[in-house]
This record gives sequence, C-alpha cells and structure tokens, in this order.
Amino acid sequence: MFVERLDWLATNPRFTQRFAMHVGALCREMTHTAVAEAERIHDSTVKTLDTIYMQQQVARAGRPAPRAIGVDEIAIRKGHQYRIVVSDLDRGRPIWVGGTGRTEADFDLFCAALGAKKTARIQLAARDMWTPFRNSLKKNAPQARVLFDKFHIMRHLGDALDEVRRREDRRLAAKDRACIKGQRYTLLSHRANLSLDGRRSLNKLLKANKRLNIAYLLKESFGQLWSDQTEGWARAFFERWKQSLQWQRLTPYDKFTAMIERHWEGIASYCHPENKVSLGLVEGLNNTIRVLQRRAYGYRDEEYLKLKIVAAFLPPLTRSAEKDPL
Repeated sequence: MFVERLDWLATNPRFTQRFAMHVGALCREMTHTAVAEAERIHDSTVKTLDTIYMQQQVARAGRPAPRAIGVDEIAIRKGHQYRIVVSDLDRGRPIWVGGTGRTEADFDLFCAALGAKKTARIQLAARDMWTPFRNSLKKNAPQARVLFDKFHIMRHLGDALDEVRRREDRRLAAKDRACIKGQRYTLLSHRANLSLDGRRSLNKLLKANKRLNIAYLLKESFGQLWSDQTEGWARAFFERWKQSLQWQRLTPYDKFTAMIERHWEGIASYCHPENKVSLGLVEGLNNTIRVLQRRAYGYRDEEYLKLKIVAAFLPPLTRSAEKDPL
C-alpha cells in the first residue's frame, strides 16, 4: 500500500489547511458561535481549527529568549483563581502563562520551562512588589535587575487617595458630605479622562475640601517621578514630594511614602537608560485577556485560554502558512 502526503490536506482529513487558516483568522475577531454560524460547522470544530491556527502561530514565533520580562497575574475565574503571565517586554508579547496560583513555586515553573541557560540571560524583570515573585527571581535569576511596575505603584497611591476620601466622609458633618458622596471615580480618574460634567464635579469637590485638594494634587504630580533621566533627579523630586506632606495629616500618604522608601531601588531602576522598557504592556495585557474572556463568556478549557493569550499578541498567519504542514 502506498500513502501519499498531500500538502494542502491537514492532519485531520475532514478539512483542508486553507480552511483551518480561514477559521483561525476569523476567530481572532469573532466569537466561536459567530464563526460556527457563518461557516456552518460545530463549535467544537471551530475550537479545533482555531487551536491548530494558534499552534502554528506560536511555532513560527520561535522559542523565547527574553532579555527583559514583565511578570503579572490574571484571574481566570471567581474565587481568587490566579495564573502567572510572563511577557517579553522587548518584543511586546506574552511568552508564558501557567502555574496554579501566584506563589514562589508557580514562578519557578516558568524558569524551569525557559531553561537555566536562558533564565541566566534575563537582565531586567518588571513586576509588582509581591514577595513570592521576588524570592523566586532572586533564586533563579539573581543577575536580573528588578524594576517595579509603575502602574501597580500608582494603584497603591490611588488606594491611599481613596482612603483619604473615606476618612473625610466620616469626619465631616452630613451637610458637608454632599460633594464627596459618590465621587470616588471622579477623584481617582485623570482629569483628561473625565467628561465635562465630571470635571465640574471634580472642581467643586476640590474647592470644598482642602485636604482632598492637596491629596489629589500630590497624586497627580507623583507620576513625574518616571520622567526623570537620572536616579539623582528622581530622588530629589521624591524628597520635594515628601516635604509637601508635612503638616497635612494625610496618614495614608505617609504609609505610601514608607512603602516607596522600602522599594526605592526597584523604582529608581527605571531612571537608567538601559532599563527604559514599555511598562504599559504588562497592564494592557490584563485588558486584552478580559476582552478574550468576555468574547467567550469564560473559557472552561484552561490550556486553550493560555494558548489564546499567547497567540493574541502574535501577527496573523500569511497565505504562505497554508502550504506548510500543520
């Protein structure tokens, strides 16, 4: 018996490679249900073809050897079910999703998957201030410089501002609370992101409460820390910022300042030219993942979700991919 291999036929003889590429390309923009209805195939078939498409995307991208990584966690379902996402900051894409939580052992799994040789090449790691990540990184890649994620730090400052708002709400009499009540989003948002009505409400709130006004201005100005070109300039800015807190009785801000002091080395690392990487990818990754989950109303197949996350940041396959075996 002689069996001939046909390049245009996929491993499964029920469909061609061209059709698999077609369905996979549709799944990048549409839900499985919409693709199934448009192509008149079953949902499970759509998932199978999409998996083949994404596997070829990952294969064409090659095995990662990152210089700078970003580490974050995502919630895959309710009940504090987390998975770690590691991104290549130079190439702007996630390279690994795994673990069963966000413990030190979970991050060790990434280092094991990457291999000791490539782990030793990591020069920079952008992450939040979660201790298990720090311990695992120190153990597996002690040569890597730590860079604390700007967006997580600003989130801590936003929490401090919100705590000031709650304390003012409890301190003031009922008649003076009217301008504070229900203004949490207005106060924590950047002024540029507010509507005209939101800006008016913000101006009214800041004029009515001096302590909130000071806390808001300090929060808005703190982001300038990451624009300084040298660590000395950054430190000088931070010292001036701390001086502005004197006699203001902003206890949550005092706690935030103490946290910055404890983690200053990882924050000031961004001032060095060789550490200038895009920190927006790590934060934007969570938004992309939430869009993927909403599109499918939550993925039950966790391995498929992991593949979906990695492939979402890869370029679509070209027509030449139809000629390659799947």
